[in-house]
Amino acid sequence: MQVGLTLSLKNKEGRLKLNLLDHGCYVGDLSIKLDGRASWLYQLLVDAFEENIASSVEEGISGKIKEGITKHDNFLQALPKQISLDETAALNVSFVGNPVLSNSSVAVAINGLFTRTSQILVPQSYKKGYQVSSACGGLPKMIKVLIHENVFKSASLVYFNAGKMQLIIDELPDKALLNTSGWRFIVPQLYKRYPNDNMQINVSASFPPVIQVGYQDIGATVSMDITINVLEGGETIPVACISVDISASCSVEILGNNIAGRITLQIFSTYLKWSKIGKLRIHLIQSLVSSAGT
Repeated sequence: MQVGLTLSLKNKEGRLKLNLLDHGCYVGDLSIKLDGRASWLYQLLVDAFEENIASSVEEGISGKIKEGITKHDNFLQALPKQISLDETAALNVSFVGNPVLSNSSVAVAINGLFTRTSQILVPQSYKKGYQVSSACGGLPKMIKVLIHENVFKSASLVYFNAGKMQLIIDELPDKALLNTSGWRFIVPQLYKRYPNDNMQINVSASFPPVIQVGYQDIGATVSMDITINVLEGGETIPVACISVDISASCSVEILGNNIAGRITLQIFSTYLKWSKIGKLRIHLIQSLVSSAGT
């Protein structure tokens, strides 16, 4: 018996469409042997209807092929085109381009861009400009995953525009750091104007982080504003703002069954953006954080 089929797998509006182009089943030789007292009679009937039996087998298998392809196509059509990650962002998982077939693999690509949860469409330029590759280089692998740097950039932009790249620090293990009394020797003017008042530090990104994917590492540049607030009489009073620029790189490698990573701080610079409490000793803060980062 020989069974053959030809399929097509193409992208249709972000989903994979599976079509059965051609199929067939051929029973070349059918042999049925019966045992028993009346087996000779049944054997005559089997031999007489051998062609009809073979034809029924061929039709039955062909029908199962159609049924199976339809079932798998319905499964592909039911796959979501967008997955919600949280209340802010969703991941566009619609397919991009047609699958690329080789002798031993099928390569597919998804859009992968982050969008706001309320959005559906993604930038068309990215969808049109990407082509699926069937190989990543190196040794053969069972599963290969490629992530374009546009995926990281879209995540950065979505969370920045949603105002999520902001951190308010109002609790620390060393409580003295969030009270003006702990700053009286570093910034005397602060303690003089607001003696023994609690403080709050607001850290927020000035711009969406810039992410670049290189051959061996991923680089990121982040610009932040650190605003020092004093809590007095139920009011939050901003007293100074420090701008911080950080550039770092991250490399990932597989060690045995584990994934290991290394982060290298390349640039750390600070400057006083504005102040209502006189000059701050920025160089001391920069030296302290740089030492901690390395």
